[in-house]
Amino acid sequence: MDAVKPKKNLGQHFLKDQNIARKIVDSLGTNTVDVLEVGPGMGVLTRYLLERNELTVHAVEIDNESVEFIQKNYPEISERLYAENFLKFDFLSHFYGNFSIIGNFPYNISSQIFFKIFDYHNHISEVVGMVQKEVAERISSVHGSKTYGILSVLLQVFYNIEYLFTVSAHVFIPPPKVKSAVIRMTRSKRQTLPCDEKLLVYVVKTAFNQRRKMLRNSLKEFNENIPQQFAEKRPEQLSADDYILLTTAITKS
Repeated sequence: MDAVKPKKNLGQHFLKDQNIARKIVDSLGTNTVDVLEVGPGMGVLTRYLLERNELTVHAVEIDNESVEFIQKNYPEISERLYAENFLKFDFLSHFYGNFSIIGNFPYNISSQIFFKIFDYHNHISEVVGMVQKEVAERISSVHGSKTYGILSVLLQVFYNIEYLFTVSAHVFIPPPKVKSAVIRMTRSKRQTLPCDEKLLVYVVKTAFNQRRKMLRNSLKEFNENIPQQFAEKRPEQLSADDYILLTTAITKS
């Protein structure tokens, strides 16, 4: 199959190493039957996904050239190939149960992809994604780390996250200027929260937007209700569970 040059404005770097492609697909568990591939491009992951007979493969792709390529070379998924922007894609119109997500995520929208995944955490059981190495480190980092941030907390509320392996730049067309990494997110057993979810998001974002400040200062609008155990701490010192406790205290006040 002939490679097609990616559109520069998509932030996409096409994987050419078949061993890495297979390794990424092999990282996907068997938690669901339906799997949605994000930005299949020239189908380097698609071919290995289709080898797994237990999976029903769907794909969402915004680039017209890539859509035509997938339709021509992988006609078996043509009815489940959605020529749409992933960030505007309506999951619930296409999936009636839980599903998984896999892909070489476009670097320029990877954070937005993960925020959307968080919004649909009750429907997405697993995610295997290749992203910029720094993004992978941030999402999988634990509290107390300098890379720990908003996405780290929110995703860890509902997912167990593993940094699987690093991918060098030379396995891509064109080679990115940064290293990449593959992470796996598996839905945890936590189904509900004892606090308001929107308030949790607000608390986490507000705290990290002033990450050098102690919580009693960055969250001063809730000062009277912040538990003493958290008041003198900075945002990166709290785990996802701590943020749930903090928001629960604020909610019940």
